[in-house]
Amino acid sequence: MAQNIIAFIIVLSVLILVHELGHFLVARLFGVGVERFSLGFGPRVAGKTVGITDYRLSAIPLGGYVKMIGDEPDSEVPPEDAHLAFNYKPLYKRFLIVAAGPFSNFVLAVVIFLGLFLATGIPVVNPVIGKIDPGSPASHAGIQPKDRILTIDGKSMDSWEAMSDAITSSKGHELSMTVSRSGHIVDIHVTPTKQSAKNIFGESAERYVIGVMSSGESHIRKLTVSEAVSESLIQTYRIAELTALSVVKMIEGTVSTKTLGGPIMIAEMAGQQAREGAASFVFFIALLSINLGILNFLPIPVLDGGHLFFFLIEAIIRRPLSMRAQELAQQAGIAVLVLLMILVFYNDIHRIFFAG
Repeated sequence: MAQNIIAFIIVLSVLILVHELGHFLVARLFGVGVERFSLGFGPRVAGKTVGITDYRLSAIPLGGYVKMIGDEPDSEVPPEDAHLAFNYKPLYKRFLIVAAGPFSNFVLAVVIFLGLFLATGIPVVNPVIGKIDPGSPASHAGIQPKDRILTIDGKSMDSWEAMSDAITSSKGHELSMTVSRSGHIVDIHVTPTKQSAKNIFGESAERYVIGVMSSGESHIRKLTVSEAVSESLIQTYRIAELTALSVVKMIEGTVSTKTLGGPIMIAEMAGQQAREGAASFVFFIALLSINLGILNFLPIPVLDGGHLFFFLIEAIIRRPLSMRAQELAQQAGIAVLVLLMILVFYNDIHRIFFAG
């Protein structure tokens, strides 16, 4: 339990620090004065004031914030501080300052993946055949277990993923394969068939297959710096895309809200990943950082995405929304977040006491 709590605090602190640092750095870049940079909420526990900024550690480690001069719509700013006020800056600067928080969470994920890929390389599943479905196109074509697929239609296959992509993109056309079998090269022709299967969201999806499974044989591929950067960006994009799609599916009702987890679930997972080693733990931080970035980009008032949505409206109608409209939207946003918090705490408690 203690390890879970410590791991949770570390994870949360890193995510919040990076998120708020994004807001802070871009605010300072655009000349906005920052009065407080707080890690945590509530009473000030420790800190140091540099210039006009109070860098503080607060008592409740469940969030953080950057307090800028003039960051409230109705803030009254003395004339001598107008050049430092957030709400006096051009719209595009305010937009970038707010967007910098969640964007920084994506940057953190890329940096973590980059470090992991450079240190350990990436695991690659070899294109070696394991089980073959009876009566499948692969069985009829003469493909055998332990066959290693070298090429498909003349294109080199260096991984199971590449082989699977080539089969899926065939659209049912015959494929010409070069196979290594017991030291011999064998040419095989196989025609994929369309098959319906469940995707990760439980939806029926059709794809072209030949009826084979991987042997599980794999190797670690070391990456150059440029390759690691590319893989880091790809990995971050894929996880962000999957996370965003999961949110959409949840709104549509395809994915159950029971899959949502709160602080208790995160603490348990953080502790588990910490026990599995440093690499697993930092990978978990990257995963959560992407989720936090996606969450904060949602157009819910009180979140960064809500502020960005207000800015887009301001750009369209050429003036800020009325104070009354903003207040109503903020109240609705708070209500949504409270309901969400109740839901995730309910899910956490249900998992602990009623799972299984």
